[in-house]
Amino acid sequence: MVTAIILGLQIAVSLGLILLVLLHAGRGGGLSDMFGGGSLGGSMAGSTAVERNLDRITVIVALIFTFTTILLGLRVD
Repeated sequence: MVTAIILGLQIAVSLGLILLVLLHAGRGGGLSDMFGGGSLGGSMAGSTAVERNLDRITVIVALIFTFTTILLGLRVD
């Protein structure tokens, strides 16, 4: 039962982590520039506060992902 809860959390966190990584702006030469992601000049493009918050949220979700991965690895049923 506990393993199923941890596994469900792991799946949700992994999907969230994928989404958060894809939300990050490209730093040049990557896939986002290839498909026109670097030329987007929206109103949020230069916002450093939004980028910092996105970085913080991504790190927190990555830590939760790491913690749940370790819990699943140590779990013996």
